[in-house]
Amino acid sequence: MNAAQAILSGLFIGSVLGFVGAGGALTSVPILLYIFHFTPTQATTAALGIVFLAAFSGAIPKMRTHEVLYREAFSIWGIGLVTNIGGAELSKHLPNSFITTGFAAILLVAGAATLRGPIKAEVERRMSLGVLIAIALTIGAMTGIFGVGGGFLAIPVLVLFYNTPQNKAAGTSLLIISINSLTSFVGHHAVWHEVKWGIPIGIGAVAVVVSLIASHNTKRVPVLLLRRAFAYLLFALSIFTIVKTWIFHA
Repeated sequence: MNAAQAILSGLFIGSVLGFVGAGGALTSVPILLYIFHFTPTQATTAALGIVFLAAFSGAIPKMRTHEVLYREAFSIWGIGLVTNIGGAELSKHLPNSFITTGFAAILLVAGAATLRGPIKAEVERRMSLGVLIAIALTIGAMTGIFGVGGGFLAIPVLVLFYNTPQNKAAGTSLLIISINSLTSFVGHHAVWHEVKWGIPIGIGAVAVVVSLIASHNTKRVPVLLLRRAFAYLLFALSIFTIVKTWIFHA
C-alpha cells in the first residue's frame, strides 16, 4: 500500500512542478503529513529533498531551451540565503502547531497568487530593489522554516521586476526552487536521522521522471485550467490543515 501511495504521490507532485513551475512542496508536505503520517518537522525536511530532485529535473529541459535566467535565479537565492539557513535552524525549536498553521497560511497566499490574472511582460512595470530584497528574504525564510521553495512568489517577482516572459519565469522559478530546497535541506541535517527515507525516495524518484516529462509538454495542456484547479486544491489543503491542527489536534 505504501509503495502504491508513494507512486501516486510522485505522479501528482511531479505533474504539479512540471506543468505549473511551482507548488511541489505545497503538495509534498500535506501528503507526507496526512497520508504517510510524518511529523511536521520530518515532513518539511523530506519535502525539501523531494522538491529539490523534482524541481531540478523539471528545470533541465528549460535549461536546454534557454528558458532559465541564471543571474536572476542565483541573485534571488543569494539574497534569501541568510533567512533560508536561519529559518532551517529556527524550525528545530518551533512547535508543530506553529509550523502547520504557518504552512496553512502559505497555502492560502499561494492559492491567491496562482489565481492572479495574466501578467503582460511587455508592460514596463519595475519593482524597487528594496521590494525584491524583501521578497527574496521572505522566500528564503519560507523555505527554511516550512520547506516551501517559493516558486509561487518567484514567478510574479521575475515577471514584474525583471520583465521576464512567463515561460522563462517558470523555468527560472524551477531553478530557484531547486537550489533553495537543496540549501535548506542541508540546513535540516540534524533531522535527517528522524526521517524514514524509503517513502520520500520513492516519491522523489517518480516525481523526477514525471516532472521531466511534464516540463517538456507544458504547451500541450490548458495551463489556465490547471492553475485554477491547483489554486482551489491549495485552498482546500489549507482549510484541512487548520482543522487538523486546531480541532482534531493532529
